[in-house]
Amino acid sequence: MDKKTTLKVTEARPRDVGRGIARLDPKDIERIGASVGDVIELKGKKKTVAKVIPAYMEDRGKGIIQIDGINRENGQIGLDEKVEVQKIDAKSATRIILAPLTISSLRGESDTKYIGRLLDGLPLVTGNRVRANLFGTRSCDFKVLDAHPNGAVLIQPTTLIKIKTEEIAERRRGLKVSYEDIGGLGKQIQRVRELIELPLKYPQVFERLGIEAPKGIFLHGPPGCGKTLIARSVANETDAYFISISGPEIMGKYYGESEARLRSIFEDAQANAPAIIFLDEIESIAPKREEMGAEKQVERRVVAQLLALMDGLESRGNVIVIAATNLPNIVDPALRRPGRFDRELEIPIPDKNGRLEIIHIHTRGMPLAEDINLERLAEITHGFVGADLEALAREAAMAALRKILPKVDFELAHIPYETLLELQVTMDNFMEALKEIGPSAIREVFVEIPNVKWSDIGGLVDVKKHLIEAIEWPLEYPELFKYAKTNPPKGVLLHGKPGTGKTLIAKALANESGVNFISVKGPQLMSKFIGESERGVMEVFKKARQASPSILFFDELDAVVPIRAAGGDTTHVTERVISQFLTELDGIEELKGVVVLAATNRIDMIDTAVLRTGRFDLIFDLPVPDMGVREKIFEIHTRDKPLDRDVSLKGIAEKTEGFSGADIEAICRQASMLAIREFLDKFGKRAKERAKEFTIKKKYFQVALEAVRGRLKPEYP
Repeated sequence: MDKKTTLKVTEARPRDVGRGIARLDPKDIERIGASVGDVIELKGKKKTVAKVIPAYMEDRGKGIIQIDGINRENGQIGLDEKVEVQKIDAKSATRIILAPLTISSLRGESDTKYIGRLLDGLPLVTGNRVRANLFGTRSCDFKVLDAHPNGAVLIQPTTLIKIKTEEIAERRRGLKVSYEDIGGLGKQIQRVRELIELPLKYPQVFERLGIEAPKGIFLHGPPGCGKTLIARSVANETDAYFISISGPEIMGKYYGESEARLRSIFEDAQANAPAIIFLDEIESIAPKREEMGAEKQVERRVVAQLLALMDGLESRGNVIVIAATNLPNIVDPALRRPGRFDRELEIPIPDKNGRLEIIHIHTRGMPLAEDINLERLAEITHGFVGADLEALAREAAMAALRKILPKVDFELAHIPYETLLELQVTMDNFMEALKEIGPSAIREVFVEIPNVKWSDIGGLVDVKKHLIEAIEWPLEYPELFKYAKTNPPKGVLLHGKPGTGKTLIAKALANESGVNFISVKGPQLMSKFIGESERGVMEVFKKARQASPSILFFDELDAVVPIRAAGGDTTHVTERVISQFLTELDGIEELKGVVVLAATNRIDMIDTAVLRTGRFDLIFDLPVPDMGVREKIFEIHTRDKPLDRDVSLKGIAEKTEGFSGADIEAICRQASMLAIREFLDKFGKRAKERAKEFTIKKKYFQVALEAVRGRLKPEYP
């Protein structure tokens, strides 16, 4: 007698999608008399099959079965529904016929062999949808038109596979998206499911309890975080009628045409209820009416029509509206009230765990090399949104592909099967891709971080130690700071004479901490137009918050927040900029995950309100280097230089009393240039052949030292 059990369906982990597996508690596997790797039958509205695998430790003892959206679609099983499970015997497939469900250019024997290798070991029955996770970030879905022998079969290396590209009428342009295709947004997806799935699937429960089901959800967040993806996945998982519209396609040139188009969309949804209307980029349809000029009558009427449709005298029935925008503050406030949009969900930039989930999703089909460390990638991609991580994975795949391009004959229009087997994506490919792909949330202010390390800075041991404690520790050990109920410093100010290493420390900190680094030059924020300077300060802090954890570096801080002089500034620009800066730094809105680093050589010119504790908690005075530090700086700037034996760095350091680090760098550079000049004068065109004879002698350092001292005569003895 066949042993059966009934289990509750939950979504699979992102890395399990497309593998045709079902994860069960080992006790449930034993209960149905199966072993790991056996084929089981899932009985929903239809029957489908999957390979049984043990559930993760944290998911055991809950009476659940984890299957992906493809298996749920094949068995017509909804999430949280019960499914009957039993072990069955699956035969080896001798022949299967597939038809692509996505528009595809797959053809030829080599492509068939490649797809066959990707589907190897997959259990299926005729009529199933199966997915091949391709080398890059995309997948290819197929419908099983026929399988021999009949019943449940397993694809084997010996299975004959035929792809019919012309036979399927069900072909669609985009892949069906399930919840497993979205990474790092578990809480947001759970909220969306509560608000949308339950009212659409079980409206009678809400009616019986006397609860008005939610009618709208407003999604907002930075571009590329997954707002549109959530809407697509909800439409797919609920099997609701889905209408997606973007703002510009509603607008018509004739009077009343735009409103009529909007009404027809809602009428269409009501006729096909339950339905979901997705308004992408809603700020283009419904901007704030008070900010519209008299010439924008069409836009005003469209907003009014949308308000009436969403909450008018007529009930709109079982129709839910989802709106998405990355500019929530310019949407008409009348829309953002309960009854129209009942819930507002912020879709944030993913944290480290979210980034790891997203990377797993986009590297599903990649043959990853052994040196790949996806956890490390998640750690170093601060500020990356889902779209950035997809681009990163794609670029890494392209970097791997470039190595085999010489072996590809493009006239044949395909890559040979044997060449595909050689492809592997390594950690180096990802590091190379990181040079091309930056975080889109701070693209306008993103700066290339120079390769400066702590070892490139001579002396300043205490300053380096305090900066590591203040900035690197909170990022590396956030749990410890949380447990100790201790907030890290908010601001760090470096001041001292020109050339003492203030900007160099900022560069090293940006490089060593590995977080997003946003550099702001003081004067660039100033504008002659009223309000623009304050807006510039506000935007910089907004970007830093979005891309947290981040370091916001203000060079020449005295240009941004000078001392406020009574009656000195007739336009009051300086006062307003300082007020805005103080509000952003220590206002009601908390500055989480952002450290403000500033540098100045005129601390006496900075407004005293900025320097108080709670704004800039750490203030370091960078001194002119002493004898030991000067020698260390000379060692750093002559590292790997071909110095002559007569050069004594200690002796030169003794003669540079009062010189800054920048002056010492200038001496080393000038001495090198003098040596090169004399060497070229002596050997001319033969200099290349005799390059190994080149050395930098003591006399060049002496000349360079006197030249720099002469230039700095007023300041140094």
